[in-house]
Amino acid sequence: MMRQYELVERVQKYKPDANEALLNKAYVYAMQKHGQQKRASGDPYISHPLEVAAILTDMRLDESTIAVALLHDTIEDTTATRAEIDELFGEDIGRLVEGLTKIKKLDLVTKKAKQAENLRKLLLAISDDVRVLLVKLADRLHNMRTLDHMSPEKRARISEETMEIYAPLAGRMGMHDMREELEELSFRHINPEAHDTVTKRLEELSRRNEGLVKKIETELRDLLVANGLANAMVKGRLKSPYSVFRKMQSKSLSFEQLSDIYGFRLLVDDVPSCYRALGIVHTRWRVVPGRFKDYISTPKQNDYRSLHTTIVGPSSQRIELQIRTKRMHEIAEFGIAAHTLYKDGANGNGDGELLSRESNAYSWLRHTIEALAEGDSPEEFLEHTKLELFQDQVFCFTPKGKLIALPRGATPIDFAYAVHTNIGDTTVGAKINGRIMPLVTRLTNGDEVEIIRSGVQVPPAAWEEIVVTGKARAAIRRATRLAIRKQYAGLGHRILERTFERAGKVFSRDALKPALHRLGQKDVEDAIAAVGRGEMSSLDVLRAVYPDHQDERVTVKPAGDEGWFNVHSAAGMIFKIPGKNKADLVDGIEAPPIRGLAANVEVHFAPTGAVPGDRIVGIMEKGKGITIYPIQSPILQRFDDEPERWIDVRWDLDEANKSRFAARVLINALNEPGTLAKVAQTVADVDVNIRILNTVRVAADFTEMALDVEVWDLRQLNQLLVQLKELDCIATVKRLYE
Repeated sequence: MMRQYELVERVQKYKPDANEALLNKAYVYAMQKHGQQKRASGDPYISHPLEVAAILTDMRLDESTIAVALLHDTIEDTTATRAEIDELFGEDIGRLVEGLTKIKKLDLVTKKAKQAENLRKLLLAISDDVRVLLVKLADRLHNMRTLDHMSPEKRARISEETMEIYAPLAGRMGMHDMREELEELSFRHINPEAHDTVTKRLEELSRRNEGLVKKIETELRDLLVANGLANAMVKGRLKSPYSVFRKMQSKSLSFEQLSDIYGFRLLVDDVPSCYRALGIVHTRWRVVPGRFKDYISTPKQNDYRSLHTTIVGPSSQRIELQIRTKRMHEIAEFGIAAHTLYKDGANGNGDGELLSRESNAYSWLRHTIEALAEGDSPEEFLEHTKLELFQDQVFCFTPKGKLIALPRGATPIDFAYAVHTNIGDTTVGAKINGRIMPLVTRLTNGDEVEIIRSGVQVPPAAWEEIVVTGKARAAIRRATRLAIRKQYAGLGHRILERTFERAGKVFSRDALKPALHRLGQKDVEDAIAAVGRGEMSSLDVLRAVYPDHQDERVTVKPAGDEGWFNVHSAAGMIFKIPGKNKADLVDGIEAPPIRGLAANVEVHFAPTGAVPGDRIVGIMEKGKGITIYPIQSPILQRFDDEPERWIDVRWDLDEANKSRFAARVLINALNEPGTLAKVAQTVADVDVNIRILNTVRVAADFTEMALDVEVWDLRQLNQLLVQLKELDCIATVKRLYE
């Protein structure tokens, strides 16, 4: 275990004027608070914060961050309090330590939700001060290094969380060495067999090609020096086991098919030398087409800058080259930790102005957190965060030349939402490089994208399956929820009007406001939408508004077709629902967009179906919308005491868009060879389709068949029943209703 003076010496090596008193006080406080606590390995618990602090000294971080590392578990695992840390170390350090403290008491349903809430708290703390992220990543790295002492289940869970969240987060912050080590340690526990196999193959390859890396390094260095780049440095290595395994998986390749297992970094003095080195290498060796990337002129969002190319190099070996300056290399290794994070304040204690906000990586993280933190459920937040962290990038441009970085596989819809949420919500089309292209087109590097908008557009829910960015997915879900809520509010408004009209009252939103507290609703729209969804009875609303009301209903029915309007169902048929006009139901939207529009009043059939020609009725069901039943359905008796849930509906079919409709038929047949064949042939003869067939032997000589069939209308269904009855092998046949 590292000693107190050793930690101070490590900091003073790169910051001679470090506040030694602060480090000593934090060391002593952490030692006292953790006391006799032990880790799973049996080591004193204080060894963990010390090792976390040591990892951060390798990144040359200031003494305040090192002090936070020493204290990061005190609030969570000891009797220490935020107030006590504020008093001893200042509010700045207290705030950082609290940001690293997990949320322990959460009234949440799932472990995933708890994980998501802890992640949300952490990310919000990071968005306020990047030092929280640096300490958290160092904390996770040391935990992963000592994971062998945990149970197998806990090892797997922590490794999966690291692979899904913390390794990509380190990568997004440009901390590639830390990301690589976190991935490697996680891979070892998540898939130990694959890890051992790939590691052994790499060791065999290294033994077989012993000296090859050194030979290529020497040849590359000699070539650069001979061409005037005397200070060039060349370093080669085999790729990590996880990097090799991931490539095998993504490209569906065997180990033998991998041709670029070796990677080499060429470090030069300045940017012109990078391009000069590239020209020297390309002139000497053959380039692999399509493998050149220039991240110097177009850096990644995590500030990574480098030239990438693949050549068939010395000894005819296919190798990857990364050409960068020494400063670029420092940023590539340590990411945001390599930036000058703080400048000394007037008091010289390192608590001066935060400069990391100039980092593109940190700016991206803050904007991402702001976009993801707007009212989603914990599970959605976790999903969107993973989406944002995992993706590689493509770089596209607006018509005015603004650069927009997107995940690989992104569409013009993702592009529109990346520019602005309102632009995404009103997108109806896109031009890519001057040509109108489908919105599902995958964007590639260098595309110029122009978004075509419409003021009446509402983003379709189906877009959620097309987009790949968390921001776009979150915005589409929000817009869809709002549109559906508006639809249900419109339907609820019409139901309430009818209920109040039967009672001889007039419904108004103003009259509902004083009764909201009795209904347990936040606002009028929520209450009306709850009625539309069937979650609250319209009679309950009536009684809340008029507590002295006696249930004496006045029935009002529209005559003929006047006062009815159409509602399309997902299957393509149309129902007529009473109302003065469409706006009564949909509250200003032109039509309930069940078919081809953004949101919908959901319309379902009873399990045993209904067919054109049946007298039908709609029942409002909680969370389901309207369910259509034939009037003969015995289940309707359940709703006799709830007249407010009954909706008058009619068939109104479009002849040009015929659809088949489901019905259920029950047959009692002789149990003899050929019976099923005769039934099937009869069904086919009348052009009826069988969806489901279930048979049960009810006696030695009889079998009961339940057929779920699809017919055009009631006439065709009756024709089927008549012809089935005429078969010699059929005892009885009837239509079933739920």
